[in-house]
Amino acid sequence: MLAIAAAVVFGVYLLADLLDTNFGAPDLFNFSTMASLGLLLLALYLAGVGRGSATGTGTGRRFYGRRPGRG
Repeated sequence: MLAIAAAVVFGVYLLADLLDTNFGAPDLFNFSTMASLGLLLLALYLAGVGRGSATGTGTGRRFYGRRPGRG
């Protein structure tokens, strides 16, 4: 989810840069602020923050009863 948020931040900044607008606050939407916010969100994503609760001890799917595709 944080990677999606980082992509949205970078996308909004790219559109603002291409359309040459500053949304009335040139100091708020500059390159260093948006890059810092996007990189912070990517770093949090890579650190595993916001991935939800990990249920179970192993990885992979859990099948209860008959496994699908076994005839």
